[in-house]
Amino acid sequence: MKKLITSTAVFLLCTALSMGQELTQTIRGTVTDVESKAPLIGASIVIAGSDPIKGAVTDLEGRFRLENVPIGRADLMLSYMGYESKIVPNIEVNSGKENVLDLVMQESLVKMEEVVITAERDKGVAVNEMSLLSARSLDTEQNKRFSGGFNDPSRVVTNYAGVTFSPDGGSDIIVRGNAPKYVQWRLEGMEITSPYHFNDQNASGGALSALNNNLLGRSDFYTGAFSPEYGNVLSSVMDMRLRPGNNEKFEAAVGVGLIGTDITFEGPFKKGYGGSFLINYRYSTAGLISKAGLVNFDMEVMFQDLNAKVVLPTKKAGTFSLFTLGGLSGMTMNDLQADFMPLGTSLTRKTNVQEDLYKDNHMLNVGLGHEYNINDHSFLKTTVVWSGSGISDELYHARTIETYDAQGTYIGDSTVSRRLYLQSNMTKPEYRAAVVYHNKINAKNKIQVGARYALFNYDFKQSQVENHGPLLAVVDFNENVSTVQNFISWKHRFSDKVTLVSGLHNMNVLLNNESTIEPRVALNWMLNESNSFHIGYGNHSTMESIHHYFSKVQQPDGSMLEANKDLKPLRAHHYVAGYEKRFTDNLMLKAETYYQDLYNISVENDVTSYFSTINEGLQYQYVDLVNEGTGKNYGIELSLQRFFDNNYYFMINGALYDSKFTTLEDIERHTRYSSGALANILAGKEIHGLGKKDNQTLGINVKALLIGGQRYVPLLRDEAGNLDVDPANNLFWDNARAYEARMEDLYQVNLSVSYKFNRKKTTHELFLDIQNITGTQGKIMEYYDENKPGNVAYLTQFGLFPNFMYRVFF
Repeated sequence: MKKLITSTAVFLLCTALSMGQELTQTIRGTVTDVESKAPLIGASIVIAGSDPIKGAVTDLEGRFRLENVPIGRADLMLSYMGYESKIVPNIEVNSGKENVLDLVMQESLVKMEEVVITAERDKGVAVNEMSLLSARSLDTEQNKRFSGGFNDPSRVVTNYAGVTFSPDGGSDIIVRGNAPKYVQWRLEGMEITSPYHFNDQNASGGALSALNNNLLGRSDFYTGAFSPEYGNVLSSVMDMRLRPGNNEKFEAAVGVGLIGTDITFEGPFKKGYGGSFLINYRYSTAGLISKAGLVNFDMEVMFQDLNAKVVLPTKKAGTFSLFTLGGLSGMTMNDLQADFMPLGTSLTRKTNVQEDLYKDNHMLNVGLGHEYNINDHSFLKTTVVWSGSGISDELYHARTIETYDAQGTYIGDSTVSRRLYLQSNMTKPEYRAAVVYHNKINAKNKIQVGARYALFNYDFKQSQVENHGPLLAVVDFNENVSTVQNFISWKHRFSDKVTLVSGLHNMNVLLNNESTIEPRVALNWMLNESNSFHIGYGNHSTMESIHHYFSKVQQPDGSMLEANKDLKPLRAHHYVAGYEKRFTDNLMLKAETYYQDLYNISVENDVTSYFSTINEGLQYQYVDLVNEGTGKNYGIELSLQRFFDNNYYFMINGALYDSKFTTLEDIERHTRYSSGALANILAGKEIHGLGKKDNQTLGINVKALLIGGQRYVPLLRDEAGNLDVDPANNLFWDNARAYEARMEDLYQVNLSVSYKFNRKKTTHELFLDIQNITGTQGKIMEYYDENKPGNVAYLTQFGLFPNFMYRVFF
């Protein structure tokens, strides 16, 4: 009996101690030179404000470890002889997951007699040290915090000045008035296929990408005047990186939400090796419910995706990495409604005509990377990638008649004929290889030299009905297209205040032997610790969408001819100037103005046509094209941002801009993406120390946005303003007035609430993200609909959409 009482007392005492024990986690990682990537041996890392002082010193591999760090927020102070010291603030520490950090330091040009630690100046600055302007970094925590982001980096960037999205619910990225088709996506430094689910030839038809925010490392987003290494792009670059998995400890996460259900695994291959794996798989929750037979949906939508990265270090041969991003998606929409999404290529709706859409997409990117340190100041990075994507679309027109019983009571519509109106089958396997040499000559100079090769194999078959005629093949080809890109880039630091990056990019299209030489230059001048200016210029080019090169154009004699194989690369001059003011370590004002002069733009070879490919979105045309169009984008962007600190943040930004183009008709028009203005207000607050054990956190984030009205092509009207269309001859649109007018301005309010609670070895998170909480549905464009009063209907802004998510880390 005495033994039982003693055992019970010991158990209760251990339980009480466990319950009262402070929740902690480990922070570890590496510290390297920002330019050479060489490990910094003996660098000091200290947790600011710790008492007693908790710190560590990096080992021969640049690694450090800080154990038993209390959950919450931690600031790291970094110092190293001969390098600029800094603070890395607001690291989120949770009990369910280790913090594994890749930290970098900049060699100092000034030999300091004492170490002075200053707050990290590179908050929001691009990870790529060769990019000085029109760039910003993205990180996982920030992506998760912004309301309306849905944990999707493609939506997060629309919170920044000069960047907007498709208001019909798609996740298109519209940057400085440029078409979404000109955005370049990269993964691990290599160009990849568009990562969107439900993707189309020119833009995204879906509401999310296959990228999973929880797997991303710090990534970059560029909006113009790109550094020399970026080619085949006019608008913007999403340069995404996957973080490595935990190489010491197995960890997992499970998430269940209204949009998707996913699971993540990561960990080491074996103890002491240093290699790791990271994998995430996600499936649409609605698809799971439908497959289980629990609910039958009128519209069937399914998607699944996979993100993964494997890191394999060696002792002498460098570090190898494998990475992949893939996705499958499909939808079935019977009796497709025009106010939900555009209808094929006609954008009209007639009485007793039902449209049914069947759509399937697939996408896969698989890459192998190798990084080899030649010495302590240079390294070589080699990457090969295979990318494949495919689209299969079928659009049917079904004619129906009203059916009545013998007593004359309406009993429903009956289909009397059903016709295939549009059919597409497209596969796009792509092979890419790149070699880039990095050499940090000294503290003042660094060079990059690189070459990239790409082989595109396209198998396109597309048929559609034109003017009520037969189903005609407009694209039918299986062709190869190759490109070679070369670049050289030089970074020179005149002092710790003035930095210059300059270089050349060379683009070669082997299909028609077109070649470009593209100079680039950028200068950043820090007047003092709180004020800086930057200015830059870049000449840029990109290939036209591949289907245009091989599209078949009907000739006067009725024959079909591939008329566009001689198209040249589209070109642009980018000019950028900006000013940045740091009021405090966390409060920044930034202003940037730009002018983009576009030339060699593809336009229809017809002096009466307004068609230019820079306006392409979900709708596209197959016509004879020539490189005689022009365009220009210009504007000013202003942003006031308080970075997250002391448990709150805010960002207020806006842009005034215009986007114009000309075709052979020699009339300057606004582009369809020229909304004129946009503004965002974002704010958020975290409340820590909730619950009996002070282990719970409440987060509230809000966003309000205003976008100028959307440009559109109006319906035909007479002088009195009455509708004057001719459905029998398929005449609906007043092309002479294309994009003259705008619809009403659009506004939207998003709200997100999160609740997090830590246990001893797990972290639980609940999210509720409500997009367009007021349900506003402003008009985007008008179209002809015989079923509506006056035969005019409107495509409207996507309404209220909630997403709830529960996730546990362990």
